[in-house]
Amino acid sequence: MTIFIAVLMFCVLVFVHEFGHFAAAKAVGIKVNEFSVGMGPLIFQRKTGETEYSLRAFPIGGYCKMEGEDEDSSDDRAFNRQPAWAKILVIVAGSFMNILATILVLAVVLTYAGSLTTTLDQVPEGYPAREAGLLPGDEIIAVDGQRCDDWTSVVSAIAESRGGSVSVTILREGNEQTFVSFTEENEEGRKVIGITPVLSHSVLLGTKEALRTTAAMMATMGTFLGQLITGQASSSDVVGPIGIVTIIGQQAQYGLINVAYLMAMISLNLGIVNLLPLPALDGGRLLFVLIRAVTGGRISDDAEARVHMIGMILLMGLMVFLVFKDTFQFIL
Repeated sequence: MTIFIAVLMFCVLVFVHEFGHFAAAKAVGIKVNEFSVGMGPLIFQRKTGETEYSLRAFPIGGYCKMEGEDEDSSDDRAFNRQPAWAKILVIVAGSFMNILATILVLAVVLTYAGSLTTTLDQVPEGYPAREAGLLPGDEIIAVDGQRCDDWTSVVSAIAESRGGSVSVTILREGNEQTFVSFTEENEEGRKVIGITPVLSHSVLLGTKEALRTTAAMMATMGTFLGQLITGQASSSDVVGPIGIVTIIGQQAQYGLINVAYLMAMISLNLGIVNLLPLPALDGGRLLFVLIRAVTGGRISDDAEARVHMIGMILLMGLMVFLVFKDTFQFIL
């Protein structure tokens, strides 16, 4: 079951990524020779119009093969004959679709699971908030004068408050009121006042939280990549296919919601990593487009293709290394 879920997940995410390239290429008039989901031996192929649609054996990749993408072509609709803006649009479309998929999956997950609001659900007796006068139904709008637009900011503001009390501004029946509540420490040593929020299953709120979560995840990824480059992060934190399958199996034990959340994270990783300025990745192709635009096309199509080929070989070597590393880390 774990392998099935992993294969299905990879197929969907690869399809989403490559469809982004495909749709953008079609939109700007670039000739697409083949659109494939998967790599390796051919399972199914059908030609519609000028494009062959393929399904291949290994769902760890895929491609949108455009005319003139990796070679010089005299076709007016070839990729290499297009202006820089059209090339950039096609290149970034794959990662854009992965980021969009992340937001959509998280929106579904957070709508189903529910999102924490700033409206109070429970204010138990015996806790500082109740003694201060807060009641269920109150909507928190600020803590210590700091505007709070979500529950995370409410919790953070209370936890970071100085002294033994905190002022809480709420809306009650349309009227704004401010209460001063003592704080106490919970079992984790964090300051609390004894309140729990209303759980909302609103699509609008779920989408808003999905956007916020995606932005936070992107920031975390950016920090990690920076630490990885500077040597502050360990290579053991990087996993390959076996590691991902293992993690999927672990999350599957806790239900489909956890698997869907993991899928969103993998989709975002796929989108961001592909934009890194490395040969064979979308970011590497984007870098070449910008360099050639600045230098007036002094780099030939064949020279760029050779660089990307070397990059692909190095990436495959990295993949083999990660397989061996994951085998010893997760299996042996």
